[in-house]
Amino acid sequence: MLDTIIIGGSAAGTAAAIYGARRNLNFLLISKDFGGEVATSGEIENYPGFPHTDGIELAEKFREHLEKNKVQMELDAEVVSIEHGGDHFVVTARPDGILKAGDKLGAVKANDTKQYEARTVIFATGVHPRELNVPGERELRTKGLSYCTVCDGPLFPKKIVAVVGGGNSALEAGIMLSGIASKVYVINKNPAFKGESILIDKLTAASNVEIIPNANTSRILGDKFVNAIEFKDASGNSKTLEVQGVFIHIGMVPNSTAAPADVKKNQFGEIEVNWVGETNIPGFFAAGDVTNIPFKQIGIAVGQGIAAVLQAVSYLNRLSH
Repeated sequence: MLDTIIIGGSAAGTAAAIYGARRNLNFLLISKDFGGEVATSGEIENYPGFPHTDGIELAEKFREHLEKNKVQMELDAEVVSIEHGGDHFVVTARPDGILKAGDKLGAVKANDTKQYEARTVIFATGVHPRELNVPGERELRTKGLSYCTVCDGPLFPKKIVAVVGGGNSALEAGIMLSGIASKVYVINKNPAFKGESILIDKLTAASNVEIIPNANTSRILGDKFVNAIEFKDASGNSKTLEVQGVFIHIGMVPNSTAAPADVKKNQFGEIEVNWVGETNIPGFFAAGDVTNIPFKQIGIAVGQGIAAVLQAVSYLNRLSH
């Protein structure tokens, strides 16, 4: 039986794995999409030791660090359920990583999965992009509609695009696209941005960016490909912009569905933890953006991952005595 299973291969999971390796734990790291949201980040200028990097480069450094420490990894694997009883956990994962259409977590055929047993679990699954839930969104996803500007922005040179959102990720998307597209609309439902002032300044300085405040996106239009976006202004009037691409950055949703059914979550679906990553289930720890710890930052997630694995070591030591 393993000492622990770390679920998630982004900042928190990587940090936990590095410290776990240095403590000689017998463990496995399982990750569906290594790098997670870090890998989809644009320019990163606030991570200590890296005055300037980007998400892809930082995720590659994470991978190198894990390989240097000979961390055992099961990549491209989707955890579908976690059960616990007594003093151990059973983690069920689909090796190919991607749930098929119509599948639900916890309702996967046994012959499609692998099971792992461990005394502890560190749940660091991160978050995924929040959807607008407007007509046309699902139908046009990957057809000009994207939730990852870093991934798909370069596909729109000299095009007219729209960014939906008002936080840091939307600001970063607008800045990046201003250097690629011919015209960038930034549609914000609020009267002002909520992100960092340095990002706001960069965005507003771009000559090909038009900011549209107090605008609620109501529909994405297109047949085989996006061709327009519709929104309602402050007066409730519907307006339409012709665009070739739409990038949605309106926040994140925690990837907490596969956690044990009895783990305590808040109203947002975030797993409730204390400052060392302990949950209401002994031996089940959580770290990173999937938790209720505020300020979703790479550096904070790293610290949470370290705290969780060190507390897991203490827990394991108590079990052995």
